[in-house]
Amino acid sequence: MRILGIDPGSLRTGFGVVEHGADGRLRHVAHGCLHVEGRPFVERIGAIYRELREVITEHAPAMAAIEQVFMARNADSALKLGQARGAALVALIETGLPVHEYSALQIKQAVVGHGRAQKDQVQQMVQWLLQLPDKPQADAADALACAICHAHHASTRRHWLELAVR
Repeated sequence: MRILGIDPGSLRTGFGVVEHGADGRLRHVAHGCLHVEGRPFVERIGAIYRELREVITEHAPAMAAIEQVFMARNADSALKLGQARGAALVALIETGLPVHEYSALQIKQAVVGHGRAQKDQVQQMVQWLLQLPDKPQADAADALACAICHAHHASTRRHWLELAVR
C-alpha cells in the first residue's frame, strides 16, 4: 500500500510517500516540500494544488494522510493554514484518493511514542524508521510521519477486523 502524507503550510507544504508492505515493513519512496513562499497568497494556494497534483501523478499513492489544523498563534495564520490545507484536500479528493486525517499529537505519538515530541525528534525517528541517509527537512519529515502514522493505524484496524471475523 502506497501512502502519501501531507503537512500543509501556506509557505511550505511537506509531502512524503511511503510503501507499507504486507509484511508490515515501511519503505521510503519520496519526500520533499512544495515551496510557494514569495508569491501573492492566492497564487500560493493555486501552486499548492497544482504541485500536489503533480506529486500524486508521479508517485501514484493508494491513499493519503493529512495533518489536521492546530490552533495557530494568531487568527490570520490559522486562516492561511486552513486555506492551504483546503487546497491540498481538493487535490487529494479530485484524484479520488481516500483521505485520512490525524492530529499532530496522534502523529507524534505514532512515530516518536510521545505526543509532545519536538520537531528534531520527529526528524530523527523518521530518518531511523525509513533508514534514510540524512535527516529530512522538518516539513517533509512531518509529512512522512503522517504517512507512517496512517500505516500504523491501518495495520491496527486490519488486525482488529481479522480478529473480529474469527
